Amino acid sequence: MSSPVRETLEAYLAGRSRADAVIAAVAAAQFGGGAGGNGDGWRRLVDVIERAAPGVVELARSEAGAGFEIKLAERPFPERYEGELRGAVQAALRELPSTPSAPPPAPGLMRRLLGAIQRFFSA
Repeated sequence: MSSPVRETLEAYLAGRSRADAVIAAVAAAQFGGGAGGNGDGWRRLVDVIERAAPGVVELARSEAGAGFEIKLAERPFPERYEGELRGAVQAALRELPSTPSAPPPAPGLMRRLLGAIQRFFSA
């Protein structure tokens, strides 16, 4: 999961952010091609959002090109689900890595050449 989503979840737990921001961040990660989670904590978070507030976020046509834009709808997140959302956010944060992992370095010319030679002789 991207760092901005993690920061939004942490801000929500610290009381610096509202549930609406969590919903927007999770929806953007889930539907916007971001690095969504796949563990139980992430599923629980998405389930709470879908059950408590269907239609709180909407997919709108993007003016910038192909794809959709995530927008908050005009209705607030129901307060009676705040406790359940807080628990789901805690579970999701436990499963997510604390720092984004760097992509592996691209192989250099020598490494590719040696790899080709090894594949040639192993065939």
